[in-house]
Amino acid sequence: MKKQIDKRMKFREKDFKLRPWQKKVQEVIYGTDTPAGKAFDIILLIVILISIVVVMFESVPDINQHYWKSFYTIEWIVTGLFTIEYILRIASLQKPLSYVFSFMGVVDLLSLLPTYLGLLVDGTESLMVIRSIRFLRVFRVLRLSRFMLGADILGEALKNSRHKIIVFLITILTIVIIMGGLMFVIEPREAGFTSIPRSVYWAIITITTVGYGDIAPVTPVGQALASLIMLFGYAIIAVPTGIVSSEMTAIKKDKIRPFECPNCGTTGHDQEAKFCKNCGKKI
Repeated sequence: MKKQIDKRMKFREKDFKLRPWQKKVQEVIYGTDTPAGKAFDIILLIVILISIVVVMFESVPDINQHYWKSFYTIEWIVTGLFTIEYILRIASLQKPLSYVFSFMGVVDLLSLLPTYLGLLVDGTESLMVIRSIRFLRVFRVLRLSRFMLGADILGEALKNSRHKIIVFLITILTIVIIMGGLMFVIEPREAGFTSIPRSVYWAIITITTVGYGDIAPVTPVGQALASLIMLFGYAIIAVPTGIVSSEMTAIKKDKIRPFECPNCGTTGHDQEAKFCKNCGKKI
């Protein structure tokens, strides 16, 4: 009985072991420390740039009228290359779902869909600009890991402070509704305050210090109230900044790396960790 169990375990380990071609593909696609991996990422970024430029030129009627056949051909070539890359990324991992449901995995998939959907639905081609998000890979190519760490810390800080930020936004929403209602009562309709929603719109652009100038108070009381809102607007800018900054400081003190392992998706590694604590892969 014990021998049968040992055989089954060995058989399973053999099943999960990557084949030589999978290791080679993984080295090229995920291994930015190797010459082949860096060359692959550089070529990938060039292809992404070409795709984005094509989408931008397609939106110009005069240019698209003369070169639409060329744009169409280039777009399908690029989509084909991205499709092959997406399949290879999945096929070269022991746990492909860790990539499929990761941020970049979802972005890679979304960058493919508009072209294929364009065969069924008109107007989806403009969604292909989502490929610009894939330029985040440039951080890996240039080996600017310290910036990626900073981005991960910022993301974790935003996540931890989401409840405080929600309360803050609800408070601001309450204030602009009250101020908008007051301005609707105080100001004449000729000044542009024709309804409470439009008055709330004025309060929002005023408290955010945008000030389009399409609506402006004309009465002394309204102008005094507008002045208070403007001063209050400068003060509220510091509130979300302070909330996120305090969370970032707490994360740095904990010395926790919030980003995921590219192989298994495990988070919460030590700041000095070079290998995943779950699967042992390099991070």
